[in-house]
Amino acid sequence: MALLSLLDICKQYDHKIVLSNINFSIQKGEKIAIVGKNGSGKSTLLQILCGEVEQDSGERIIQNNLKILSLPQHPVFDPLISVKEVCEDSLKELKEAHKCLETIHQKIAQDPNIDSEILEEQGRLMGFIDSHRAWDLSNKVDEILQRFDLKDIADRLANTLSGGEQKRLALAGMLLKDADILIFDEPTNHLDVETLEFLEEMIAGLACSVVFISHDRYFIERLASRVVEIDDGKLLSFDGGYSNYLQKKEEILAHLTKEHQHLLKLLKNEEEWLQKGVQARRKRNEGRKARVLQMRESAKTNPAIIAKMRVALEREKKHFNREESINAKKMLFECENISKAIEGKPLIKNLSLRVLQKDKIAIVGKNGSGKSTLLKILLGEIPQDGGVIKRGEMKIGYFDQHRKMLDESKNLLETFCPNGGDHIDVRGKNIHVFGYLKNFLFPKEFLDKKIAFLSGGEKNRVALALLFARKYDCLILDEPTNDLDIATINILEEYLQNFDGGVIFVSHDRYFVDKIAHKLLVFKGDSICEELVIGYSEYLDMCKELAEYEEIAREAGEQKVNLAPKKSTKLGYKEARELDMLPGEIEALEEKIKSLEAMLSNPSAYEVGAITDLAMDLQTTKDDLELKIGRYFELEEKQQALGC
Repeated sequence: MALLSLLDICKQYDHKIVLSNINFSIQKGEKIAIVGKNGSGKSTLLQILCGEVEQDSGERIIQNNLKILSLPQHPVFDPLISVKEVCEDSLKELKEAHKCLETIHQKIAQDPNIDSEILEEQGRLMGFIDSHRAWDLSNKVDEILQRFDLKDIADRLANTLSGGEQKRLALAGMLLKDADILIFDEPTNHLDVETLEFLEEMIAGLACSVVFISHDRYFIERLASRVVEIDDGKLLSFDGGYSNYLQKKEEILAHLTKEHQHLLKLLKNEEEWLQKGVQARRKRNEGRKARVLQMRESAKTNPAIIAKMRVALEREKKHFNREESINAKKMLFECENISKAIEGKPLIKNLSLRVLQKDKIAIVGKNGSGKSTLLKILLGEIPQDGGVIKRGEMKIGYFDQHRKMLDESKNLLETFCPNGGDHIDVRGKNIHVFGYLKNFLFPKEFLDKKIAFLSGGEKNRVALALLFARKYDCLILDEPTNDLDIATINILEEYLQNFDGGVIFVSHDRYFVDKIAHKLLVFKGDSICEELVIGYSEYLDMCKELAEYEEIAREAGEQKVNLAPKKSTKLGYKEARELDMLPGEIEALEEKIKSLEAMLSNPSAYEVGAITDLAMDLQTTKDDLELKIGRYFELEEKQQALGC
């Protein structure tokens, strides 16, 4: 029997039919993703499910005593309660569950032939505690504050936080409560990747039913047992995650008219890309788990092996950091040792970066680490504190989170044709404004609609359409996927993939970054930036593996302390100095090998008769590299053994 059902529900706002005779049900334990274009009725459906909005007709059937919790768009907190107190207050039900469970255990100890209803209650309580990973309540609040990036503001009054911070706090508190159904409207918006992955883990482990709206396609793929699409007031249901939704949607579109051919092409490309990415990630995860399991066993007898594997993985990650030839492409930006601090907090320190004509660079990292600040420095909106930026001759297109390029008093036609008429010049082609805007999913009746009356997602679509209508050498985009539906993100991705200029963008959307970026600029905190030529998911998997090695090293260290006292001996000055110098020397040798290999692959080397000398130099350099690596591991093991 369904926990909650909607039968023949209709809902209309003014003249727009949002939901037309729809039927929808939620079964126990289901995790349902709601997708559809902006303005299609996704949020309205959630509000009807919660009972916050009354349907015009139809029936909402709900089981007795069913508990539904929803994440409010604008949370409201007691004006006198702190962030930490909000989290502690959210633990009341878990604390009560522990107390009741202890009482049941005492009853069972006194009378083994206990009533079956009490045993059922015991199972329910244990399931509730287990799904929230809350057997140790003493550390639960600290974990939640840390994982939702609220630790530094734990003592502030909750109602003084920013909108994004309040939403994270409400989300954190909601995940600690008992419910039959949890309902989330875009829970992933404005979350950095670390917080997002923790949210995924929490929701995946919950026993209750979950209904959520999200444009994060990895989030949908991992969590959804069913995807429900709202289109033209109707619901279409697809079992499985995002990949299955794509396959079934393709089958539907393949039988429709030619006007859907472009959308069908986008979906097919999306499905092919997703399948490759999912398979690659599954393979990496299996390899990582196997290595970590082996490492856990090996570390019991040889703790030094952890340092060896950690160094090898760091070297593998750094190996991707290959600099392209700058002669073949136009230089857009060249940054040398730029630094920036805001209100005394260093965000960027000694960053050197080259951006070439066709580079697609994603700037990633935690919220507040300086990503948007770097964009503003590149744009010249704010000055750097130190260092030099050389800018090539170019036109820059900028998309910001606040959509400053839009005049809310104008309608769409005035926005795209400010000098009158109904045609627009799109990168040298003169086309009708509607012919262009329908590529961004705008119907004809939107042409005379004021920007002020559009939704956030619709405004983002207008801003992107303006951006892509003009000719630029470089695009700088700050969180371009926020508030966009998946269909619009697909369009954005197609434009960026075909764009001939440079693209620099900030995003927390793992799927979007994987699909678009050729390089990563990772803001790691403490003003540290790392440039890598690697896929974002691959980078995140490497970081997880390194974190797991650190955990094994801690465990091995604790075991070692129990077996024998730590030695206080340290490496001598010369050996410690050598250990510090070796990583740089190894990196220099690796660069030399790449340079020699490139020279050997050049036919001119054969013409001048230098092939033998180059080959000998290459072999000598490789031998030197092996010696340096061997020495590095030798000193690492010695340092580990000495307890340094």
